[in-house]
Amino acid sequence: MMRVHQFGNLCGLHSQTWHCSTLVIEDEHDMEVDTATSSLQASAKHPLPELEIYCYLLVLIFLIDQTRYDAAKACSSASIARLKNVNRRTVDVLAARLYFYYSLSYELTGDLAEIRGNLLALHRTATLRHDELGQETLLNLLLRNYLHYNLYDQAEKLRSKAPRFEAHSNQQFCRYLFCLGKIRTIQLEYTDAKEALLQAAREAPVAALDFRVQCNKWAIIVRLLLGEIPERTIFMQKGMEKALRPYFELTNAVHIGDLELFRSVAEKFSGTFSSGQTHNLIVRLPHNVIRTGLRNISISYSRISLADVAKKLRLDSANPVTDAESIVAKAIRDGAIDAILDHANGWMLSKETDDIYSTNDPQIAFNSRIAFCLNMHNEAVRALRFPLNSHKEKESAEKRRERQQEEQELAKHIAEEDDDEF
Repeated sequence: MMRVHQFGNLCGLHSQTWHCSTLVIEDEHDMEVDTATSSLQASAKHPLPELEIYCYLLVLIFLIDQTRYDAAKACSSASIARLKNVNRRTVDVLAARLYFYYSLSYELTGDLAEIRGNLLALHRTATLRHDELGQETLLNLLLRNYLHYNLYDQAEKLRSKAPRFEAHSNQQFCRYLFCLGKIRTIQLEYTDAKEALLQAAREAPVAALDFRVQCNKWAIIVRLLLGEIPERTIFMQKGMEKALRPYFELTNAVHIGDLELFRSVAEKFSGTFSSGQTHNLIVRLPHNVIRTGLRNISISYSRISLADVAKKLRLDSANPVTDAESIVAKAIRDGAIDAILDHANGWMLSKETDDIYSTNDPQIAFNSRIAFCLNMHNEAVRALRFPLNSHKEKESAEKRRERQQEEQELAKHIAEEDDDEF
């Protein structure tokens, strides 16, 4: 015999009343559950993949904010293992964010090298699935992984062989430009490095202050290595004055051409430069400091002895006069100064300064500005979004207008013929 029990629960919420009733059917041997209840339980056991990945992401962000890095590391590994079994385009955006925090959790625990193989496998899977957002995210994470351990050759090999496609995220594109600028700097390709770093700093979001500071640090060093002096406004940007102060003093020493001042600044802020991973680049700068000082000497003196040159450059070698002679000879050969070296008498004779507008310097500067403006114009055009089949819609509108005009003429002609018949 079956017994039916029905009970209700009344809940008040503001002015609305909700009636909840539950129907339970019991038998002597078993209990049958309503179909709706069983479906709800099944959906609870097997939630949507998007919802599951999103929950993983929220938990991972919470653990990182609470500085529970070991727990975040375990959570990220579990989420990546679950993500490998999901192949849905609706998960791509969440997966890209999950990749980032996966790498961050291992970086915070100092185990970034352990996931390099997993990142390569994930990048290969994203390429096969045509997940372009995941590809650019994983490519930047791999480049960051290699650069963290100073593996610049491997980073360049990966970057050159990775598939090319249009950037989908401006943040990821800026990170890619920053990594590219660092690679080009180590490879002594300073011109390409300067363009990449300045573009990354220019296109980075205003809220990403730390990222813009890093871009400006590397761009300042690269410009100094190119023989340029950065503008003072770069060091006075809002929120960057304190972080760029050591680089401002370094730039001032290079601008003056004082080798002793340069050494004292490099020693004073050696810890800052080492933490910013720019110490190895600053080691390359003494040659530029000497060349700048020699240029100032050649402008100030029409004739000066090599002994005085060595004294003003503060060369502390065993034979400073011989070193000064070789430095002057190399600077003349490279075109850094316009002078003549009198080896017999031990003099450096500077030529008279010509009018700069009679040289090619204005043309070179004007050409670089034009190239910069054209590059920015091309980037703006590529960033535009055009409606699909806009040219076809224009053609169809013109045909529609012509058809309506022909119909009007035909109707008018028929009307005239009708009038003639009457």
